[in-house]
Amino acid sequence: MTAASRGPENPYSVRVIAAKIAGWIDRLGPIWLEGQVAQLNVRQGTKLAYLTLRDLEAPYSLPVSAQTSVIQAVDGGLAEGNRVIVHCKAEFWAQRGSFSMRAKEIRQVGLGDLLARIERLRTALEAEGLFAAELKRTLPFLPRHIGLITGRDSAAEKDVLTNARKRWPAVRFTVANVAVQGTTAAGEVIRALRVLDADASVDVIVIARGGGSVEDLLPFSDESLVRAVARARTPVVSAIGHEPDAPLLDYVADVRASTPTDAAKRIVPDVAEEHARIAQARERIRAALQRSIDAGYHHIEQLTSRPVLAAPESMISERRADIERGRERARRATGHHLAIERETLAAARARIVALSPTATLRRGYAVLQRADDGGVVTATTDVRPEARLSALVTDGRIDLVVENTHPKEQT
Repeated sequence: MTAASRGPENPYSVRVIAAKIAGWIDRLGPIWLEGQVAQLNVRQGTKLAYLTLRDLEAPYSLPVSAQTSVIQAVDGGLAEGNRVIVHCKAEFWAQRGSFSMRAKEIRQVGLGDLLARIERLRTALEAEGLFAAELKRTLPFLPRHIGLITGRDSAAEKDVLTNARKRWPAVRFTVANVAVQGTTAAGEVIRALRVLDADASVDVIVIARGGGSVEDLLPFSDESLVRAVARARTPVVSAIGHEPDAPLLDYVADVRASTPTDAAKRIVPDVAEEHARIAQARERIRAALQRSIDAGYHHIEQLTSRPVLAAPESMISERRADIERGRERARRATGHHLAIERETLAAARARIVALSPTATLRRGYAVLQRADDGGVVTATTDVRPEARLSALVTDGRIDLVVENTHPKEQT
């Protein structure tokens, strides 16, 4: 009959189930656990000591038992709050129904171990690209609403609020008070970060804490917190501890402030400084305009000092004199050419007059023409006796009748 087929008519006995549970737990074998000592109970004269080992990040705990000699062998002693590594094996006492981890060895987690683990985690996250410069977002010049994650009534909270409001009185804050050290700190910071990141009116989120030991600042090197900041939509400013402190939150944040006071200076401008910058800018603009105006006046003075602008009519006067000289030269040249042409014309006219028929007629010559057809008579053979002729003389015509012709004798 299988376990599933058993019902209320055929139930298991307590001893059988207790034995089965003990067998299952026994299969786990020896393991190494890391946690924080939440409770420690060591009684004088007893061989066994009892402690509660709490998870470093989440609210989980396990009971641990160990020989008193194991507790006494821990270097530096063991006290509540210590971070330890325990080599142990799960045990279940079937008769009592109780469970515990039996510790065979307990080691303190030293500062060197913590720093080495943080460095290994930093190297792994950097290889993933979570710290890349191109992922860093620029803070707004003047954020209207700032989210602040910090401890309740902490000096870090006062430093950020006081200095930010002193620089820009109109800035508005939403403060989320969380645990900033201990096992619950990382989870509380992550939850506050998600709430503020979901608020669209929040322009910047500041995570602030004062200085402390490496152990105190461990929550800000928590991998879950680092990844939550990397996924955030809103720019995140890290202001953890003092200048030498460098939790992993500093590497993933968009801006790393050395102190909470430095964070206040980085997230909001100083109204007095901005007024001074505006005044300086106005003065530079005024000076630049004045230089430009002065240069313009100087250029105008240079232009007006030139003769062409100082006495513009002189240019016209000079050109007028040139025109007058040109006109005189043109007049003389024209007169000279006209005189030459007159002489040429007179000579041509004299030649024409001398060669004209009228001049010939004036010397006693006449032109004979036949009356019937107007033909010119040039020889005796051109007319017959009784032919009517017309003689052209200087002042008119004379009608003639041929009586006879007398040809020239041939010699």
